[in-house]
Amino acid sequence: MIRLTFMKVTIITVTYNSEKYLDDCISSVKNQDYKNLEHIIVDGKSTDSTLEIIKKYKDHLAAWISETDHGMYDAINKGMDLATGDIIGILNSDDILASPHVVSEIAEAFIKNNADALYGDLEYVDPEDINKIYRIWKGKPYKRSLFRMGWMPAHPTFYIKREYVKMYGGYENHFYTAADYEFMSRYLYVHKLNAVYLPKLLVKMRRGGQSNKNLYQRLRANRRDYLAMKKNHIPFPFIVSVMKPLSKLHQYYKKNN
Repeated sequence: MIRLTFMKVTIITVTYNSEKYLDDCISSVKNQDYKNLEHIIVDGKSTDSTLEIIKKYKDHLAAWISETDHGMYDAINKGMDLATGDIIGILNSDDILASPHVVSEIAEAFIKNNADALYGDLEYVDPEDINKIYRIWKGKPYKRSLFRMGWMPAHPTFYIKREYVKMYGGYENHFYTAADYEFMSRYLYVHKLNAVYLPKLLVKMRRGGQSNKNLYQRLRANRRDYLAMKKNHIPFPFIVSVMKPLSKLHQYYKKNN
């Protein structure tokens, strides 16, 4: 594997009462074989033992803060303001990088493909048994036109050059659960950045999610998707917002059943 340690990578983790799985998350970053890597944690004033876990790993963190915020995406923006890496990615506090080689593979792919952004594959796993797979988000080679059919990259696998964050801004918190979709469509669809698909498993994500808990939550998420599409001039936003959840049906995987 090519060692491209001159490219600095920032990973941002947002926490709030994340004591149950945070140790696994931090350890998966700490154990990466790519060493020009900074891990930043932005905590929302947790009241459980989250801060104790953060302090346990403080020597392995580039920075951490704990203060009130306006939700996850506001906290991510704070982390991006603190970032000094050439590229930035997000790792949720419940999730882990899939192997110790993930960041090395990401850095290598950025250089070899002269990429502005990158995404890969994701597994949704059982919260207590990460070897039990419920759903696989398998990516595909990037085409800008895919956004017109409701497709999007797996956000937890999405990395982008920090220079573009300075140019085009962070997450827009008022889109709530659609803020990640709005962010990626703004960068890839509107600003036409060069995105590369890395066909490797990058993240294991513990199953859950506020936008899919029930029909009401899904309808509300669809409304926010529609607004994000309309804002970023994706054609036929209402139709595409309906197609977007349907495009994920192939991701469900029955290996463990």
